[in-house]
Amino acid sequence: MVARTVAVEPGAVADLLGLLPAEQPVTWLRRGEGLVGWGQAAVVRTTGAHRFADADSWWSQVVDRAVVRDEVGLPGTGLVAFGSFAFADAPGDSVLVVPSVVVGRRGDRAWVTTVGHDLDHRASVLHPADEPGCPGEVTYADGALDGESWMSAVADAVARIEAGDVDKVVLARDLVATTEHDVDVRWPLRRLATSYPTTWTFHVDGMIGATPEMLLRRERGLVTSRVLAGTIRRTGDDRRDAELAGALARSSKDLEEHEYAVRSVADALGPHCSSMNVPDAPFVLHLPNVMHLASDVAGVVADPAAASSLRLAESLHPSAAVGGTPTDAAVAVISEVERMDRGRYAGPVGWIDAAGDGEWGIALRSAAVDGRTVRLFAGCGIVAGSDPADELAESQAKLLPMRDALG
Repeated sequence: MVARTVAVEPGAVADLLGLLPAEQPVTWLRRGEGLVGWGQAAVVRTTGAHRFADADSWWSQVVDRAVVRDEVGLPGTGLVAFGSFAFADAPGDSVLVVPSVVVGRRGDRAWVTTVGHDLDHRASVLHPADEPGCPGEVTYADGALDGESWMSAVADAVARIEAGDVDKVVLARDLVATTEHDVDVRWPLRRLATSYPTTWTFHVDGMIGATPEMLLRRERGLVTSRVLAGTIRRTGDDRRDAELAGALARSSKDLEEHEYAVRSVADALGPHCSSMNVPDAPFVLHLPNVMHLASDVAGVVADPAAASSLRLAESLHPSAAVGGTPTDAAVAVISEVERMDRGRYAGPVGWIDAAGDGEWGIALRSAAVDGRTVRLFAGCGIVAGSDPADELAESQAKLLPMRDALG
């Protein structure tokens, strides 16, 4: 396999999404920058408890055997793979794919990478792709649980917490959308990227969404993780929302939930880092539909050769922000009360390059697309002070991005 990266003028890739064809697109974008790609030069699917390790081993073999001609030399240039990983050991499948073409932009630098199986590379001519079609009329139905049943599941989780079985549980809720026409993922991608520019808009192998949570970024020996836990719905009134943000920052229930999440990330990254910085208090992250308590944890990787970004993602998943704490007990409660297969919802999604650098988010505010059927997901952190009706309202707010994206 041969990968060649060449620099291009940033103006030629000003609209990265506009370059995407309908067939096999992958994306990882924020504020108009990042990576898009298409085609498949190589792909691997993994399952089970060793899905991360098996994918990382496969990637190492691909890199070792490849010829890389990188004229740009930035994280995300050269040979790059995009991945989407299942939340649980079983059921569910995970995927790591090497696109045939990757186009990237970072600040005033832009590039194109072509990947093939010989030394004679065709020139990659960049031109706007065809416009995606609207999926048409959309109808919705309850997923695994209707609203009343889901509130009952929340109450069951609170009872388990109060009994001392677990400290926090993150429960997911799903809706099933049926569209008039097959969904061209470029349609919701464009709407997500426009409406939620501060999130990471992604698509890999049918998993699509806009996540505000960076599980980790590894770049030249430095690792960072943005932790979100503790949420309040926005009203649309700026003054009222400012008051709600202050209330969120003082909420003992939300601060407790956030502390569990930060501690789980710090504990997972600690063995891989020679030094770390863990904030004493969170800040409030404002999104168009909700506000979150957020903390940015950072560290210096002790041995980058032994801790690729994918291996670090394995260490962090599932964090308390998407599973709960203690991890094993929380995952056991989830399997008992949710009564659904999460698939890749709340699993790591992102990319890795030949140096092991990469960015991995958490597949939140997401959906699984399969023709005319789209499963929408949202999750809520449950602690001792959680109210089932409030959690249902929070889940509805978190489903809005994907509902609006489908139109």
